Amino acid sequence: MFIQTESTPNPATLKFLPGKVVMDRGTADYRSAEEAGKASPLAAKLFGIPGVTGVFYGYDFITISKDGPDWQHLKPAVLGTIMEHFMSGAPILSGQNGGEPVSDEEFFEAGDETIVATIKELLESRVRPAVAQDGGDITFRGFRDGKVFLHMKGACAGCPSSTATLKHGIQNLLRHFVPEVREVEAV
Repeated sequence: MFIQTESTPNPATLKFLPGKVVMDRGTADYRSAEEAGKASPLAAKLFGIPGVTGVFYGYDFITISKDGPDWQHLKPAVLGTIMEHFMSGAPILSGQNGGEPVSDEEFFEAGDETIVATIKELLESRVRPAVAQDGGDITFRGFRDGKVFLHMKGACAGCPSSTATLKHGIQNLLRHFVPEVREVEAV
């Protein structure tokens, strides 16, 4: 098994590509060992490596966030853990937990359904594929008073350039196609 790595715009995050599907639907984002708990045996093992602070699963990649040690020292342990897990044939997630947490409910005013549908379509077709290339994900959370609320995950969470991505990229795109959008904010 050969696992490729790619850098991301976030220097504290590295993208690992195992050459197979990681999650066939949705994404999963863990920010602590407690959060990963029994939900993901692989994430629990990865959090056992000193310096790992985040594990994010996309369709065909795993994004790891770190603090402390540089990637030169951390990368071999992460690669070994991912390879061992995939070679064992064990599942990425335990039980029925498969993807997006259900607790992140959307909010918007009655009458804004058409605007929200357009925003979601633009995010799905133009934004999410580009963000996934960088090892992250962005999901719609709400729309109120001209403001779009988005949840940033994986490499996007805590990335130094995420504000620029939100304000200059996503905000300009949405304002161009949906005049009702005034601004975009991360939640």
